[in-house]
Amino acid sequence: MADLLGSILNSMEKPQTVGDQESRRKAREQAARIKKMEEEDKRKKAEFRKKMEKEVSDFIQDSSQQKRKYNPMGKIERSILHDVAEVAGLTSFSFGEDEESRYVMLFKKEFAPSDEELEAYRKGEEWDPQLAEQRRRLKEQAALEEAASSQAKKSEACPNSNYRDKYSHLIGTSAAKDAAHTLEANSAYGCVPVANKRDTRSIEEAMNEIRAKKRQKREDNPGAHSSAS
Repeated sequence: MADLLGSILNSMEKPQTVGDQESRRKAREQAARIKKMEEEDKRKKAEFRKKMEKEVSDFIQDSSQQKRKYNPMGKIERSILHDVAEVAGLTSFSFGEDEESRYVMLFKKEFAPSDEELEAYRKGEEWDPQLAEQRRRLKEQAALEEAASSQAKKSEACPNSNYRDKYSHLIGTSAAKDAAHTLEANSAYGCVPVANKRDTRSIEEAMNEIRAKKRQKREDNPGAHSSAS
């Protein structure tokens, strides 16, 4: 019986001390403050969303505006504005190098920004359509001039003039043909074959040698020469 009574007494809650009561009171006060802050934060977000919805609606109805730039704002505010813009069917972007300077820009769908315009905002520059058009034309002109210069260099490396036509009036068509045969294009050295790169003879010496071969052919075949005459 005594053991049963002692067990019951031990299981009963001990009286709270002054220190325990103070801790519980502080915990309740802190919980109340947190709840109040959360409710206040929720209220501010709702008010900000309502304000942004009004401004976005006015922007859409104003036909004179194609885009709207907002002042720098916090991450939560930017998120709310992006959400409001998306619901309204607008395009929105955030720009700025650091968190304190980041801002939002809204664009109407029919006036969506080009890649060049977005790049300008990312660099912290103002967008100037006329200046951008001038830059685009200069860039195209530079590309055309570069292409023309490249084509001219190719033409100089491999001239269109025919070796046989160039010297036929000096050494005859047959001899020029033989000389031109030695100038077959070689991919490793451009338009001149490797053998000719090592040939130290002058053009006159090469011409004389070809003429000598031609005379030798005529002497070896006198009948063919007579019939040709």
